[in-house]
Amino acid sequence: MGDQAENLRQQIYRSSNKRNHAKTISFVSGKGGVGKSNISLNFAIEMQQRGKKVLIIDMDIGMGNMEVLLGLQAKHSIVDLFVSRFKLHDIIQQGPKNLSFIAGGSGLTNLFTVAQEDMNYFFEEYEKALQHFDFILFDMGAGIDEKSLSFILASDECIVITTPEPTAITDAYSMIKHILHHDRSFSLYIVMNRVSHLKKGKEVANQFKQIIFNFLHREVDIIGILPNDSLVSKAVVKQKPYLLLNENAPISKAVKRLVGNYLNEKVEKQIVSLSFIDKLKTFIRKR
Repeated sequence: MGDQAENLRQQIYRSSNKRNHAKTISFVSGKGGVGKSNISLNFAIEMQQRGKKVLIIDMDIGMGNMEVLLGLQAKHSIVDLFVSRFKLHDIIQQGPKNLSFIAGGSGLTNLFTVAQEDMNYFFEEYEKALQHFDFILFDMGAGIDEKSLSFILASDECIVITTPEPTAITDAYSMIKHILHHDRSFSLYIVMNRVSHLKKGKEVANQFKQIIFNFLHREVDIIGILPNDSLVSKAVVKQKPYLLLNENAPISKAVKRLVGNYLNEKVEKQIVSLSFIDKLKTFIRKR
């Protein structure tokens, strides 16, 4: 089965070089409560404001809060695609700044319990969306398990969100170790969130980076250090992304720098890779 999957991967690689596809990014965290969803949402909005066409998908199935953070009530969710065979364009909602998003919904707890026929339908619908977007962002649930690992590894890269707290650092390290165990060359970035003092935050971030290098033998870039800003909690209460609530606030400026850092990295690293769907098919066939 492994040989068949590898043969399929090689066939896909040859064909995928002939077409363009949206860049896919998974936002992950080792534990809940570190601000991952807020960061991924505002990251998406800033990219949209920079002229990129972005789709963000809430992959915290059944427990997602993307629509809550946006102050919107989604008519449909990704669950409708699997359960009711909705078309992908029917479940895409429009948010602020013309941001496209898909809600997590409820009624489905494990994408990998669905029949292969339903997964094939997802593949077909997802492929149709690739030509319409520059970036597709997955806001994954906190932690990692077998059902989410395939989606993460199928992405072009992932951004790991953590805070300076020892427990958050430990869980983020475990997350990174688990991902690299399955793919040593996988593209990873780190964002340090809720930093009280910039200097101290940089020190913790650099220490974390050094630990990863010493024990996992990988260089991982820190692309963002975000302040502990009271605007974040106010934005949650108002159900409006903080970038739109006050674009001049410290957290908003930091997210703008984060996106700038990320996009600059992309200019430097023009790497040809398999599409998300191609890789996800391969991982599922290996199971």
